[in-house]
Amino acid sequence: MKLLVTGSAGHLGEALVRTLRGDGHEVVGLDRLASAFTDVVGSIVDRTTVARATAGVDAVVHAATLHKPHVATHTRREFVDTNITGTLNLLEAAAAAGVRAFVFTSTTSAFGRALTPPPGAPAAWITEAVTPVPRNIYGATKVAAEDLCELVHRDTGLPCLILRTSRFFPEEDDDAATRSDYPGDNAKTNEYLFRRVELEDVVSAHLRALERAPAIGFGRYIVSATTPFTPDDLAALREDAAGVVGRLFPEYEAEYARRGWRMFPTIDRVYVNQRARDELGWRPRHDFGAVLSRLRANEDPRSALARAVGSKGYHERSFAEGPYPVLPQRRPAAGE
Repeated sequence: MKLLVTGSAGHLGEALVRTLRGDGHEVVGLDRLASAFTDVVGSIVDRTTVARATAGVDAVVHAATLHKPHVATHTRREFVDTNITGTLNLLEAAAAAGVRAFVFTSTTSAFGRALTPPPGAPAAWITEAVTPVPRNIYGATKVAAEDLCELVHRDTGLPCLILRTSRFFPEEDDDAATRSDYPGDNAKTNEYLFRRVELEDVVSAHLRALERAPAIGFGRYIVSATTPFTPDDLAALREDAAGVVGRLFPEYEAEYARRGWRMFPTIDRVYVNQRARDELGWRPRHDFGAVLSRLRANEDPRSALARAVGSKGYHERSFAEGPYPVLPQRRPAAGE
């Protein structure tokens, strides 16, 4: 099968191209940056470039995006151009070419403000049934792009599946308090309980989506590590997350103590991947229990694929305030 992968110089894009080529597929990598995994250097905003890249392909995996790290460094117009217009260009070219599958990489950030329950409320149980409330231009443009996927599917029959991926980046956390209070691997390991996914599992979800798209037609799926929590845990997670984790994983406390690590005192949301497992037949291999087992064995917690891809960073320059600049949050107005 011949596939187009957009964003091929990026973290996920490289992982996809590596894996697909390793499986014997012919892959066209498209990115605005040259790389060993990029065959067409250009922008998805340019329709001519998109037409050239989609010529003769059987399926498209659209991973290129401006994302959260770019909110403070790029204009809203640039987000609209790349995330909305670029996606539309690809959808229309794919539909015209009659490709068998279009897989769009979206984000759990699309849920936005729906991820944060009010003080005193239980943690949020996040499934595909939760209505997105975008927090910033990144979330707003990803939701709009998802809607374009659904529209083009309904108008043309293009099989299109959307994967809302949770965190899988290896870079430092953007929150200064988290960077200060937790070593990077400590924070990331905590997140496998509720909001993180291993790169290898993200890639396998995309491969399953490519296989299942013609039969399913259209669908949205959360792609995150399988959580050990149930809805019965949600109230306690807001008050005493460490206690809940200790009940489920008694061995974690000794390992964390050995490393000088701590569990987050509170967890405010839990991503649920049940639909992806049921409908795509996706079988993620990496969850908190698996990562904890590797740590106890003094093994690298990352998959071989994640180690091979490494860290990409987000910008061509560094920032004193963190891995990327973060816009200050607007204070709610009275009555909000």
